[in-house]
Amino acid sequence: MTSIDLALAGISIGAIAALSGIGLLVTYRTNGVLNLAQGGIATLVAYVFREMVVEWDLPIWLAAVIALGVLSPGIGLLLERLVFRPLARRRASAAESLVASLGVLVLTLGMTAGIWGLGSRSDAPSIFPNESVTIFGDTRIGVDALAELAMVVVFCVVLGLIAAKTKFGRQIRAVVDDRQLAELSGVPADRVAAAGWALGTTMAGLTGILLAPRFQLNPYGLTLLVLETFAVVVAARLSSMPVAVLTALGIAVLQSELKQFTLEGDAGQILIVLQSNLFIFALLVLLLVVPRLRELGNGDSGSTGSFSSRGAPPSGPVSRHDARRDIFGKLGGAALLLAPLTFAPADLRSAFMVPALALIFLSLVILTGYSGQLSLGVAGYAGLGALLTLKLANGDLFGLPAVPGMWAMFLGALLVAPIGLITGWPAIRRRGLTLALTTFAVGAVVSRFVFEQPTFATGLYVDPLTFFGSQLTDEAFYIFELVCLGIGLLVVRNLHHGRLGRALLAVRDHTEGAAAVGVDVRNLKLLAFTVSSVVAGLGGGLLTFSSSSFAADDFAPLQSLLWFTAVIVFGADSAAGAIMAAAFIVTIDVLAPAGSSILAVGILALALGWMPGGLASAVRAGFALVARTLADEFVPAPRPTHQASARLAAGAGVGVPGAPGAGGAAAVGEPRVVLPPGAPAPTAFGAALLGAVATHAARTGLSLDALPSARPAADDSTDGRELVGHRPHLPGYPVERGAS
Repeated sequence: MTSIDLALAGISIGAIAALSGIGLLVTYRTNGVLNLAQGGIATLVAYVFREMVVEWDLPIWLAAVIALGVLSPGIGLLLERLVFRPLARRRASAAESLVASLGVLVLTLGMTAGIWGLGSRSDAPSIFPNESVTIFGDTRIGVDALAELAMVVVFCVVLGLIAAKTKFGRQIRAVVDDRQLAELSGVPADRVAAAGWALGTTMAGLTGILLAPRFQLNPYGLTLLVLETFAVVVAARLSSMPVAVLTALGIAVLQSELKQFTLEGDAGQILIVLQSNLFIFALLVLLLVVPRLRELGNGDSGSTGSFSSRGAPPSGPVSRHDARRDIFGKLGGAALLLAPLTFAPADLRSAFMVPALALIFLSLVILTGYSGQLSLGVAGYAGLGALLTLKLANGDLFGLPAVPGMWAMFLGALLVAPIGLITGWPAIRRRGLTLALTTFAVGAVVSRFVFEQPTFATGLYVDPLTFFGSQLTDEAFYIFELVCLGIGLLVVRNLHHGRLGRALLAVRDHTEGAAAVGVDVRNLKLLAFTVSSVVAGLGGGLLTFSSSSFAADDFAPLQSLLWFTAVIVFGADSAAGAIMAAAFIVTIDVLAPAGSSILAVGILALALGWMPGGLASAVRAGFALVARTLADEFVPAPRPTHQASARLAAGAGVGVPGAPGAGGAAAVGEPRVVLPPGAPAPTAFGAALLGAVATHAARTGLSLDALPSARPAADDSTDGRELVGHRPHLPGYPVERGAS
């Protein structure tokens, strides 16, 4: 093919990427949410469209009308009403909205996998005829490419006119600038947001329907293809629609043009990968080049403080009660982790994945829960740990001799540390959505350019672990996994306690404030990235040995999104929550059909709007509520002594000096509030209110310390010494009782 033919062939993919970018920009500019669920929605609509045409024999035009006119906008309206409107009403942070969109992605993936399975389908129908037309000479272009280009032009023109010339466009700009102020001005912000979501999901559905005939229809594959188009909105810095369209066409045409070149050796292999993955490579390069995206609001999309519910542990001595509770909790957790040793052999092998996944999740606790860095690429570090472990065990790493599997696992995890340091160096200078997308792009590039390439991932085999020449039994291997998990928990504890833990939490909660008081923010973030990558690498090695094989799909980029969502759901700052999340996913996958754990995590993620801090925070709050209820039920409240009650009963009426109708003096025996010298006389309502406060204070024995400008109480015979129980002291006016 000539260069012109290749360019025209690439225009079709570029137009589809442009349509996806338009949908992302519309949703973001009207709602402030970068819709990470775009790929999941596109895949779900594509499967429904295929089902209507292939299985139900509906005409293509009717199926397209239903999919794009009813289903796609209906999904957007449903999401806005049930998921994102409650978050907007309670002024949730942009980070919470970002994770909510991740929950929608995981939910749609779970629905698609649960209904149609994880297999690939090659019979997806096209809404355009498979024909081409001559434009000049012998050069021909497909009808689909022309139609897609026409749609891009129409959408850009129509949306531009709406934004610039209509009242609705002005309302959109008002909501984008300041949603709260727009609502106070009478702008229907909810209606604007709903329209943005409906149009954005319609564009997502159209993207999925157009991409499906060109690639294998697969839940994970098609979703990742759509996510790769995020490169166009990064180039547009989340604001410029023309830049997004031109970038999409440029990347697609360049990707197509690369097909006319061939190289030998490793360079040729890299070129082949670029020819089909230029969008994800461009995403990483653009994120490293673009200093910062034009985020709406305060740009806190990468701040994870809202996902954490615990502060630093107490620095002083721990009470005996807390120490006893901590010991009982650890013993209970250890008993649950040891329980699989009593299982049948098949069930025990299924439980192998729990400690491995728990270690990967603990790496996210270190990075997200403790240091406040949002990472969407943890599967890349776990896969690198697994790959390096196998190459060390097989003697295939830079000519090094073979290392016994058990020691190869620890050495492979340590070798991930410099990779985590190198990749963390550019990431720590980014914030918000830039940081989130950078970590995702790093994981995706590692997956496409390393894990899926025969040069790196072929010829790998897994031998059972041995200890001093003896092969480990299933029970011994599980105990070894628990030892590795214990090492990970020890690392997490050391990063959470002491001065280092307090510094990390300061960086998480307020980076600028931590830097202002002398905390070395940059080195702490690098430390968190490095240690997190080592823990994830150890978990990846265990995951490979537990499944007895290395599979690139186990460390795919979408796994990072699923794992991150699970950790947030079960508590970003909870080590116990990470272990519970791993056990939950493995148990669901064993007991239910494939994809069920994805669906379950997605459903739980949508409830984060009502569970800030995740399930761990909800459980702690539940225990605290039960404890307070039991305390109120069984612990008697403080009561006045008989002497104080008799003295209070002797008083009659309420008097406030200078109050109207009080004659400027209080009656004998009545409680009163002594006002400071020179204070104005209260009104009738004020006198009644002050009298009620004085009566309540005298009846309950509450002692109010005098303000510096207030006169001391004339009679303090009924002080706290005559009352039973603890008496709180509150700042306020002194209560004085009349002379008896």
